[in-house]
Amino acid sequence: MNEDQVKGVGEKVKGKINEGVGKMTDDPAQEAKGDAQQVAGEARKDLGDAKEDLKDAADDASKP
Repeated sequence: MNEDQVKGVGEKVKGKINEGVGKMTDDPAQEAKGDAQQVAGEARKDLGDAKEDLKDAADDASKP
């Protein structure tokens, strides 16, 4: 796992918490903030996944 994957998952968790707090307090802005954090977290995790896949492919290509 690389840094982008870890930070992406962390951002998704923060977003889920913010969304839950927004629902419990009936605060649509808080819910929206949570949703946005989850989307950003997923995007960062996907970026990390792509980097990891690229690294793995490069490692495999360099093996005889």
